Amino acid sequence: MPTIKETSNQMIQFVFPEHANNFGTLHGGRMMNWIMLLGTITSSRTAKGLTVLGSADSIDFINPVRVGEIVILDSWVEYIGRSSMEIGLRVQSENPNTGEKKLTTFSHLAFIAINESGRPRDVKNKIHPVGDEEINIYENARKRKQDRLNRLGIRRELSHVNPDNLNLNRWHIETIRVVLPEDAFYGNYLSVGKLMMDIDEAGAILARKFTRGVVVTGSVDDVHFIEPIRVGEVITLHASINYVGRSSIDIEVYVLTENLTTGIVKHACTAYLNFVHIDKNGRPKEVPVKLSPSSDYEKHLWQQSLERKERRFIRVKSIKMQ
Repeated sequence: MPTIKETSNQMIQFVFPEHANNFGTLHGGRMMNWIMLLGTITSSRTAKGLTVLGSADSIDFINPVRVGEIVILDSWVEYIGRSSMEIGLRVQSENPNTGEKKLTTFSHLAFIAINESGRPRDVKNKIHPVGDEEINIYENARKRKQDRLNRLGIRRELSHVNPDNLNLNRWHIETIRVVLPEDAFYGNYLSVGKLMMDIDEAGAILARKFTRGVVVTGSVDDVHFIEPIRVGEVITLHASINYVGRSSIDIEVYVLTENLTTGIVKHACTAYLNFVHIDKNGRPKEVPVKLSPSSDYEKHLWQQSLERKERRFIRVKSIKMQ
């Protein structure tokens, strides 16, 4: 049985201009792709086979990463259930000229080991924490998993969302694309990192259309995965604005996957993202367009966003203290 330290993996990336947004900082979707990639590697090596992401609790971008800097990603397994694994992941940026390092984000991901048919399978490896620090990490991860199980009602509710409601929001866009073999990490399943890039891009396009300015990804509050997406299927991303604050915009991205042979359409994923409107110096800038909820449906989404905003404030404050 491995210790937590023995499950650790590290990935280092140099930030090229092709990885950046038009402001010269690392694109949020690209960062999420790297995070999901390393999380998948760590969970797959421990599970000895294919794994898929079940949920991402949160991803908060604390400090921007600029072109020319180095990104250092570290991940480890904190707890293993019957078929699920709790993964911890820390991202730092490094200035190659000075060696100065800054915390970019700290996140927790839950992966599920599956067989070739896509069904959950048992993970034989189990974590054996050593020392007070690892025991504390292990117990927190076990509690985090239990808390997530207690929130399963959210996923059940999401899986029964009426697609007709997606167009009720006044500000929304829809994008569509086919999943190609090059989009798979391995096997027949869409790389979750590439899916997050698509989700982030759809949200950013809508945020830019609304502000007519520059926006950056501030946080990914919640990501709920309902169904895996296979190569050859078509995904449709519905992005809608749920809340507008002084300088930020909360956007929900609802993803449908369609099998073109059978015509079966399934709800694959729902993600909640926060974008920040910034000025030419990279500082938060007031959103020029004001928006208030009018219908009962919009008011419901607005209230949910306020609740996520409050949790985000507490979460980011805790991460900065680490």
